[in-house]
Amino acid sequence: MPHHPPLPQVLAAQRDDGLHVAPDAEILGALTTMVSHPEYPCLGAKSVFRREGAQIVVLDDMTDATPGGSLARLGAELTAYGRSVDAQGDFASFIACFRGPLPATELDFERALWGVLQFLHDNDDAPWAAQVSDDPSKVHFSFSHDGIAYFIVGLHPLASRVARRTPLPTMVFNLHAQFERLRDGGGYERMRDTIRRRDAALQGSVNPMVADHGSSSEARQYAGRKVEADWAPPFETSAS
Repeated sequence: MPHHPPLPQVLAAQRDDGLHVAPDAEILGALTTMVSHPEYPCLGAKSVFRREGAQIVVLDDMTDATPGGSLARLGAELTAYGRSVDAQGDFASFIACFRGPLPATELDFERALWGVLQFLHDNDDAPWAAQVSDDPSKVHFSFSHDGIAYFIVGLHPLASRVARRTPLPTMVFNLHAQFERLRDGGGYERMRDTIRRRDAALQGSVNPMVADHGSSSEARQYAGRKVEADWAPPFETSAS
């Protein structure tokens, strides 16, 4: 069998490899290396990459809210993705990788992630997705863009959870409808339990932030940081 260096070692090497100035193809290759590693716990992500179901866009600046800038491009790309993806087909994800700025702390990344989501919301004229709440304090909250609900996964170099470490700040937009379809088919709990078991084996501890949709607001999980009991996201909708 081929020898694979431990996943934390692979991720540390990527982080120091100057990917923030690398061609897009090298950034995509680094993500593929991470997800395809035998120790990587998320089976859903593995399936998406194996089936070539990930649409990945590389953007320059996670904080660039200028007209025509990185966040405007993200909004346009995400709108096009949401209108073309088959939510009833194989698992698929939209992934945005940002060349910078590299966060100095987990809190820095959390603020930047919610800044991206606030920009997308503020520039979205469509009604909130009907099947989820637009109040991030509610247990049925999911982020909505162009009328489509997404579960957001934030990843970055300083993430405390190994499975959330990427060489560059990254945001994954997973279709909420796909999780509901998996739950209706009876496969959700089995996949969830396997992922949590694999993540605990990789990390040495259970992720304190994981929770099922409907038991606590998923907003608490988006950035990956272990948030305080009274935490609320820096995000405003009409309901928040």
